[in-house]
Amino acid sequence: MPLREGWRLQSACTLQSAGDTIAASGFSTDSWLKAAVPGTVLAIQAANGIVPDPYFGDNLRHLPGGSYPVGAVFNNLPMPQDSPYRCGWWYRTEFKAPVAAQKEQHSWLHFGGINYRAEVWLNGHRIADSKAVAGAYRTYDFDVTEFLKPGEVNVLAVETFAPTEKDLGINWVDWNPCPPDKDMGLWGAVDLIATGPVTVRSPLAVTHFRDSSLAAADLTIHALLHNAADHAVKGVLAGSAAGARFEQTLELAPHEDRNITLTPEQFSQLQIRNPKPWWPYQMGEPHLEPLALSFTVQGQLSDKQTVSFGFREVTSELTADGNRLFRVNGKPILVRGAGWSPDMLLRADENRLRDQFRMVRDMNLNTIRLEGKLETDAFFHLADEQGILVMLGWCCCDHWEHWKDWTPEDLSIAKASLRAQMLRLRYHASLLVWLNGSDNPPPPDVESAYLQVESETNWPNPILSSATATPTTVSGASGVKMSGPYDYVEPSYWYARQHGGAFGFNTETSPGPAIPSLASRHKFLPDAEAWPPSNNWNLHNGGGGFTTLKVFDQAMEAVYAKPQSAAEYERLAQTMEYDSERAMFEAYGKNKYTSTGVIQWMLNNAWPSMIWHLYDYYLDAGAGYFATKKACEPLHIQYAYDDGSVVVVNSTYEPGSALHASIHVHNLQWKELFTSETAVNVAADSVQRVVAIPESLYAGPDRIFFIDLTLTNASGHVVSRNFYWVPATLTTFDWTKTDYTHTPAARYEDLTALAKLPQAAVEAHAEIENTPRGRELHLHLDNRSNALAFQLRAAVRTGSGELIAPVFWSDNWIEMTPGESVTLTALLPESMTTVPAVQVEGWNIAPLTLTPTPAGAAH
Repeated sequence: MPLREGWRLQSACTLQSAGDTIAASGFSTDSWLKAAVPGTVLAIQAANGIVPDPYFGDNLRHLPGGSYPVGAVFNNLPMPQDSPYRCGWWYRTEFKAPVAAQKEQHSWLHFGGINYRAEVWLNGHRIADSKAVAGAYRTYDFDVTEFLKPGEVNVLAVETFAPTEKDLGINWVDWNPCPPDKDMGLWGAVDLIATGPVTVRSPLAVTHFRDSSLAAADLTIHALLHNAADHAVKGVLAGSAAGARFEQTLELAPHEDRNITLTPEQFSQLQIRNPKPWWPYQMGEPHLEPLALSFTVQGQLSDKQTVSFGFREVTSELTADGNRLFRVNGKPILVRGAGWSPDMLLRADENRLRDQFRMVRDMNLNTIRLEGKLETDAFFHLADEQGILVMLGWCCCDHWEHWKDWTPEDLSIAKASLRAQMLRLRYHASLLVWLNGSDNPPPPDVESAYLQVESETNWPNPILSSATATPTTVSGASGVKMSGPYDYVEPSYWYARQHGGAFGFNTETSPGPAIPSLASRHKFLPDAEAWPPSNNWNLHNGGGGFTTLKVFDQAMEAVYAKPQSAAEYERLAQTMEYDSERAMFEAYGKNKYTSTGVIQWMLNNAWPSMIWHLYDYYLDAGAGYFATKKACEPLHIQYAYDDGSVVVVNSTYEPGSALHASIHVHNLQWKELFTSETAVNVAADSVQRVVAIPESLYAGPDRIFFIDLTLTNASGHVVSRNFYWVPATLTTFDWTKTDYTHTPAARYEDLTALAKLPQAAVEAHAEIENTPRGRELHLHLDNRSNALAFQLRAAVRTGSGELIAPVFWSDNWIEMTPGESVTLTALLPESMTTVPAVQVEGWNIAPLTLTPTPAGAAH
């Protein structure tokens, strides 16, 4: 029975009553705020209109308690003295409990997440105090049988307390500001649960394939049983896994907890023949099977749990170069992913979540990394269903990694938090690896304590000490690196065998800023077209060393041009993002398995931001999104900045045969300088060199080269198209001045001549039709000129120019050669029923605004 609606919220500083009074019937909450749970205190205030939209302009800075220094990690600072969140905040609800369904029924209150401490009261009785309820990532199951009134109205009241700077709370680091309440409150679900005397919790099925054929799998079943009765209970544990049935008679002592393990040696039916494996996205189908466990006492059901699991086995190893390589079902996988952020106020929206998973797959990514922010159950269910791997673990940069300041209570809370999350998540097929630290590995005593918990909870996947290359005396080398950069670097950086270049496993890195579109900026800025950017813009940069975009802006002016307007700044920024984002993923692809993984920092934002995203807070996809989608496509042709070669990267597990590569190199005046037509065969999961661009070209008079690559299959169908603008002299980096943000340029490359491209004449028309996929828009583009049309972007807007998102374009930020025709397809949001406007812009075309016609109509 979810206890979601009908809550009320009030500050304890406005109340004179004690908990037993507040949790008693008849207590008036008419003046309290209406609330739904999950919901943090500030999220509830915002929903009630008590505070202005915290995401708009500089509103967040003017909220009560929001006066901490701009860019600071608020989690490391005490609450301001005048903060209303120094007080406790009460959540209260009344609910009618069902009538008991069996004689020896037990009733439980489950709390999925409380930040940070709380006192829990039911019907005037204190169930737990703030010593027992402490830890943002712990879950709680309280046996309230003694105090619940079945068939009657019950009163539940919870006083919550925000984390201090010395607590293991929820931390936003330098990603974005921390809300002034530090996300205090009931951020997880609250449920009333009924069972018999014995509960079944945390079912898990662990797969081991006997050999590489995957024709036989051994399953081991784990579960936690708890006898809530004050007497011994004998019963039958029964279950089924992928149709294989098993049972065992057990007797539990009074109040006994028992970790049950059922092995294939004990139960031969757990030796599965010809299982259907679960595969990550692009490796195969993410097939799931049911696992059901129940406990009956004298024929009466006491408890039952059902989850979905996959026949899959994740392992990892160190390569000869000492790099961490992951395998799924024995096959190596190049991890290509991005770092996830939930909403800054921890608000959950399952439709929005589903859209984001669709965007991850659309970009051809296979992994999401969670640094802290251990997401909702719905998130992990979607990851299982969609075949998206999840890296997860603790966060950096606050008390979570201030181990020298830990008290014995902190270690106890950390272990309890880890245990809760291991048991909550362990059955999910999508889990790739757990990280016990982020920017630093834990000290030996803490790492050993964590590993003990992970062993006791039968965690079935690899474990790393941290996201860094720092080894530990407990677990040795991590095999990964966290060497940046996090700010802008030119494309050739990613091919260097230094720092963040494409070797090893880079757990977080990116080319930095990502400027939202004008339509998005209008949603969070009062001056979306301000030039130069205002302080409102700057507040939506990052924190720490990322409060300005100085590195990005200097590179823009040196390499491309000095912008004269917000529109020009956005256009230049998008092109820079495309070029470097594509090169990052392509370099790691070309070098597999010398490179074993790369995580873009980040995938998305917790609030509207100018940095670190592939799509923005409003799910509008920028140029970096389409660069990633291009670079990570399953069968891909690309140019390599390190040696001037053209290669085909096959990310599928089938050979690519009878392919054909067409390479054309032009100068700025569109004179062809080099051409090659080459047959290509590429083995499964491999890289095939096709040809090298002659070095003599770069020594000639031309300073910019357009490199146009096309890969077709035996039927002549284009499977990959890629276009580059490459300077004759690449950026030279000053490696000696590298810091954690980036490596500065000693000498910038020069692409300024792109600003003088001749005008191209592009004609366009658009059609809309209803298809089995949904409502599709087809944009037909024709370059009627003798000039290249450079970096064309198509966007769908309302008639008044407002944002429509998400829109799933087949491609975007494209180039069109002279005389070329292209059709782009866009899948529109299901909720959109009106006819949109279509905007087409580029570096050297006149902007177009189109009204789509029905498919097949004359135009």
